[in-house]
Amino acid sequence: MRKRNPARILIVLVVFAIGVVGLFFYISNRSRVVAEGRQNQMTAVQEILARNLDTNYPPTPKEVLKFYSEITRCFYGEEYSDEELVELATLSRRLFDDELVANQTDEQYLSALRMDIESWKNDKKVISSYSVSSSTDVQEYYYGGYEWAQLYCIYSIRMGTNIAPVQEHFIMRKDSAGHWKILGWELVEPGDDNG
Repeated sequence: MRKRNPARILIVLVVFAIGVVGLFFYISNRSRVVAEGRQNQMTAVQEILARNLDTNYPPTPKEVLKFYSEITRCFYGEEYSDEELVELATLSRRLFDDELVANQTDEQYLSALRMDIESWKNDKKVISSYSVSSSTDVQEYYYGGYEWAQLYCIYSIRMGTNIAPVQEHFIMRKDSAGHWKILGWELVEPGDDNG
C-alpha cells in the first residue's frame, strides 16, 4: 500500500480550487460580454439611420431601390420612436428626385406616411421581404438631356399568415451630382404586359 503524501494532496486541491475559481470568472465574464454585445447591437432602423448619404450615396439605380426598400420595410414592420420615424422619412425623401419632392411639403409627406403606417398596423400588414430587379433587368437610357432608369421591385406583404407579392415599377433620373433619384413608381397590376 502506498503512503499518501499530504503535500501532493494539498497541491492537487489548490490546483482544483484555482480551476473552479477560474471557470467561475470565465463564465460570469462571458455572460456579461454577451449581454453587453446584445445591448450594443443596432436595430434595423438604427443601421439605416447610421448611413451618411453625403459620403455613401448608393451608386446604382438598383442600390438606390434596395436602400429605399429597406427604409420602407422599416416603416411597415419595425419598432421605432417618433423621432426615428421623422429621420427615416427625411432619409427616404433624400432618395427622391427634386420634382417628386416638390409635390409635397415635408409635413404633408410625414402626415400621409403616418396615416398609411397606422392603416397597415390596423390591418396587421408588414413587408416581410423584397426583391429588386437584377442588374441586367435595369433599363437605362437617355431622354431630354437626362439619364433615366426603370426597374422593378417585388414586395412580399404578410397579413396574418397570408403572404401576397406586390410588384412596383420605379422610374429614376440621375441628378446634376450624378446620383440616381426616384422620380416615381406605380403598382404593376397582375396581367400587365410590362410586369
